[in-house]
Amino acid sequence: MMTTLDLTLALLALLLTPGPTNSLVLLAGAERGLAGALRLIPAELAGYFLTVVPLALAGTTVLADHQGLRTGLTLAAAVWVAVLAVKLWRVPGPDSAGRSVDARALFVTTALNPKTLIFGLVLLPSPDRLAGNLTLFAGLVVLVAALWAAIGAVLRAGGSHQPRAIFVLRRLASVWLAAISVVLVARGVGA
Repeated sequence: MMTTLDLTLALLALLLTPGPTNSLVLLAGAERGLAGALRLIPAELAGYFLTVVPLALAGTTVLADHQGLRTGLTLAAAVWVAVLAVKLWRVPGPDSAGRSVDARALFVTTALNPKTLIFGLVLLPSPDRLAGNLTLFAGLVVLVAALWAAIGAVLRAGGSHQPRAIFVLRRLASVWLAAISVVLVARGVGA
């Protein structure tokens, strides 16, 4: 069994790793500033909890009995991340106010984030410590999201508030998400 320190370090290592959710939070910080991006954290938490809690409670049993479900979840995540990559690549219309990240996109992206499988099936399940583990997880999600939002806000303050810089950041995020989608498809097909 992992100690609280071991669990904290494992969760932080995985949460800090760049991925679809962190890319969106970074972009939100660049587009909206820190305060605007922080308002999206409840959507991220809800997305994580939608997937992580059922996985932590019964996921190991269900996925062991239904290998196709794991493949299906991985491919669904790949499709969603690819859709996000395409949306970020496109230049926003005049009615979008230049904001490509909203609560819905962050919620769905987080719920389908491949990291949720590791959180829900490996790191968090513990019948006697599940509530404490989930509380720790929630606190670390907020901390890491605030960090990624702050990095985006710093980019904004450093000149990324100009349309060209936001355009480049959107394109970089799009390419990164497309690469993640390809990796997920490869994992899903290879599973």
